[in-house]
Amino acid sequence: MPGYTLPFEKPIIELEEKLKELESFSETQDIDVSLEIERMQEKIEETRRKVYSELTPWQKVQVARHPLRPYTSDYIEDIATDFVELHGDRLHADDRAIIGGMATIDSHRVMILGTQKGRDTKANLECNFGCAYPEGYRKALRLMKMANKFRIPIVTLIDTPGAFPGVESEERHIAEAIAVNLREMFTLSVPIIVAVIGEGGSGGALGIGVGDRILVLEHAYYSVISPEGCAAILWKDRAFADKASEALRLTANDLIEFGLADEVVPEPFGGAHANREEMSATLKKHLIKHLKAVSKISPDQLLQKRYEKFRAMGLFASGPEGKQKKPEPKAKEPETTQDEGESTQIPESEKQTKDKA
Repeated sequence: MPGYTLPFEKPIIELEEKLKELESFSETQDIDVSLEIERMQEKIEETRRKVYSELTPWQKVQVARHPLRPYTSDYIEDIATDFVELHGDRLHADDRAIIGGMATIDSHRVMILGTQKGRDTKANLECNFGCAYPEGYRKALRLMKMANKFRIPIVTLIDTPGAFPGVESEERHIAEAIAVNLREMFTLSVPIIVAVIGEGGSGGALGIGVGDRILVLEHAYYSVISPEGCAAILWKDRAFADKASEALRLTANDLIEFGLADEVVPEPFGGAHANREEMSATLKKHLIKHLKAVSKISPDQLLQKRYEKFRAMGLFASGPEGKQKKPEPKAKEPETTQDEGESTQIPESEKQTKDKA
């Protein structure tokens, strides 16, 4: 998909096309324009840096959905060794929207799993565009329980617009499958590191998103609903997705501000799709850092900290000691008496005399 361009990337593409024309002119006319080429390259990098440092929430959503962005299988290939994929939920089928298995990251033996999208129509149909069925979440839970049994840390990579909402999912109880995953992930006594690498849509993401550390790539997003879905509900028109993106506060920095994520993983200028090798190396470094830190915590403390972490989410107002503020009582209004349709205030001295009587 070499020709895919996001709308806001057009200034960069135009400069790159001019650079190609300049290089072609230099070759065909045998004229040295190396100085102009160098200046053009600098201008391209400067423009790319400016564009990607000023992205709006909706533009970040577009970057998170870029079809050339690295997917779970790409990161597993780049950062892990000895990967052995495990299949099936032992109940219904093998959902290709979630892949996982045993692997080694540096010196850490882990169970790594995540949601998977496809590069073309055939692959997308195979993995249902990254939208898992109930059997996908049950497969994920089976792998996580296996990791817990053998005391192996868990790494999950999230990149899904949401769980599949079709009739087949409802027939096989998608809500129940996600709810069971939420409950069971709180009982696993091994470290769980979660990384949102692209889209983090609703319960489809949360179904494998309970962890001791939540990492979010710089241009990824994590939201209770897609911007289009939110716009359709609030503005009755999906065209207002840009406004919905701002209202949802779904960017990585917003997640850090609200305490929903622990760290933002920086991306190369131009997004993760611009330099897959650099992005994989950066993600690997952050995963190893958190695996080392969390592995030092005892299982009992790990469970308690995980519970407290998610229990604290959604606290809308805090006092100096971190406790939720109680609403202040309203001032008591003076009693009144009605005299021929007019309201008259009773003096405090007369009120006390009246009470004693």
